[in-house]
Amino acid sequence: MNDYADMTLDELRLALAPEIAASAIFDGWNETALETAAEMAGADKDIAKLAYPGGPMDMITAWIEGVDAAMIEAFPPERIEAMKIRERIRALVAFRLEAIAGLEEALRRARSIMAMPQNARTSVKLGWASADLMWRIAGDTATDYNHYTKRAILSGLYGATLAVFVDDESEGKAATYAFLDRRIDGVMKFEKAKAKWLGGSNGEAREHFSMSRFLGRLRYPGT
Repeated sequence: MNDYADMTLDELRLALAPEIAASAIFDGWNETALETAAEMAGADKDIAKLAYPGGPMDMITAWIEGVDAAMIEAFPPERIEAMKIRERIRALVAFRLEAIAGLEEALRRARSIMAMPQNARTSVKLGWASADLMWRIAGDTATDYNHYTKRAILSGLYGATLAVFVDDESEGKAATYAFLDRRIDGVMKFEKAKAKWLGGSNGEAREHFSMSRFLGRLRYPGT
């Protein structure tokens, strides 16, 4: 059992976030959910409020960062090294999905808040940070053009997968994982095409590739 009284605000912020997510299923991401979570966990409600001075987005950010931290712990180098790159990315995304299973309504409510104009910049940063972390855990060390394209594509892939996950009522989220596998297949094909495209000796191959079109296909399940 967590001893919340001995935690710093930063520690409390991460520790209490999953409890707030559970409360957000019923109350939304607000002070009511925070107070309910604190009461259920045995934490001081007034101190808990100090851990989230930015309100709902602070709570959601802490929830996401908690999943990030758990992912780092779950995938030490010796575990990830035994996998092929495709398996690494799938395992990392699947871990994140499993970490929030049962909290679909909290996720749905969180996505609505993150889509608000005033939260757009923070939301993009969170998506990028999670994609960057997944690639770093997977062993990616690229610092050139590849660094940015890989993270942009994975961020789009992960966001699209969450959009399917939140409404997926199939047994064991089978539809979500099938979607994820198709999108990862697309990424692998893209990496091969990109290598050929960048290595081409004339401009013809370059004209046939569209980053925006490819990202659009990752984002929208029906394409």
